[in-house]
Amino acid sequence: MLVALMAHPSSSEPRWKCVCAYDGGHFAGWQSQVSGASVQDAIEARLREMFGREVRIHGSGRTDAGVHALGQVFHFDAHWRHGPEKLLAALRARLPSAIQIKTVCAVTPEFHARFQASGKRYTYRLHLGDADPFTRPYSWPVFRPLDLAAMNAAAAVLRGRHDFRAFTALNGPARVDTVRDLRRLDVRRRGRVIRIIAEADGFLYKMVRSLVGVLVAVGEGKLTVHDVRAILASRQRTAVVQTAPPQGLFLVRVFYRPGRRSTAATTDVDNDE
Repeated sequence: MLVALMAHPSSSEPRWKCVCAYDGGHFAGWQSQVSGASVQDAIEARLREMFGREVRIHGSGRTDAGVHALGQVFHFDAHWRHGPEKLLAALRARLPSAIQIKTVCAVTPEFHARFQASGKRYTYRLHLGDADPFTRPYSWPVFRPLDLAAMNAAAAVLRGRHDFRAFTALNGPARVDTVRDLRRLDVRRRGRVIRIIAEADGFLYKMVRSLVGVLVAVGEGKLTVHDVRAILASRQRTAVVQTAPPQGLFLVRVFYRPGRRSTAATTDVDNDE
């Protein structure tokens, strides 16, 4: 076991930015849980082994149980004398196999994984027909034909800066800001796999999965493009908006602009998936 180089934190501790990937099917989401079964809990347990004290990590946002990540970002403060390469190796050494620390680098004390995020990209995977046991945990099998042209037409209605209150599971007060800039919403097919790519300055709770659920309903002929426009304008969540299951969703990338803060990224409701 690696030991701490300092027993107690100090205000002069260096800050480290990390990018990680994880299989969300093995965890109770990103955020720390009483059960200790989250991704954050697993990483903090490894840091506690390394430094001999509690080291808190701060993620770019939360993901729900079952949601995966290819590019989640977090930071923490700690003294480490041996450089980022050895810090990366130490972090990787005894983490659960469902978590991979991809990169580690030193950043300025002003960097914050959440508050400086200027946008995020998610990908959702649909599988046409039944999927094999190696695909099923990472996609949503859909057994009805999907009209991709209609789905892309609906996606065009949703792109842009809108109030997405109708597409979130948020139960907060009406005064909470639910306006987001959905920069990208594309539907692409390759063989039996359909990928829905969503990119925005920030996402509301279960927003991506709600967008996917509506696009699938359009593809199946249950909703029209006109219906989607009306749902968006209503600013009210109803049972018409289904939430896609979590296992098809991947946090792909978090974007940063040095020295800038995103207003959306600082709001309490920007909890992602």
